[in-house]
Amino acid sequence: MAHSPRFLEIVNDAKSRIRECQVADVKRMMDDNQRFTLIDVREESEFAKGHLPGAIHLGKGIIERDVEAKVPDTATKLILYCGGGYRSALAADALQKMGYQDVISMDGGWKGWNAAGYDVSEGGN
Repeated sequence: MAHSPRFLEIVNDAKSRIRECQVADVKRMMDDNQRFTLIDVREESEFAKGHLPGAIHLGKGIIERDVEAKVPDTATKLILYCGGGYRSALAADALQKMGYQDVISMDGGWKGWNAAGYDVSEGGN
């Protein structure tokens, strides 16, 4: 998918302020039973077709509004993902502005997870 220059500009701006990890890093953290909250920021229809095991859905359009109800502790480690890593970067930046202290965007997103052949969950949560 070709993204518009202005969209890429705001993504790159957000990426200058956030932490990112790779798909393999998240898989390793899962395998090591590390504690974190995994948040899928894609659209509800995308989440319903499949998502990472254990992920909760808070779409980018509503995450700022609803995150405090799902994750009230701002010290909780949050890993966000989307289709490829752009929307999750924007959402991570917003959550940091809201005071969340340990937010990471998974670069590669759903596409990278599938390309690696890792397990997925189907349906909504």
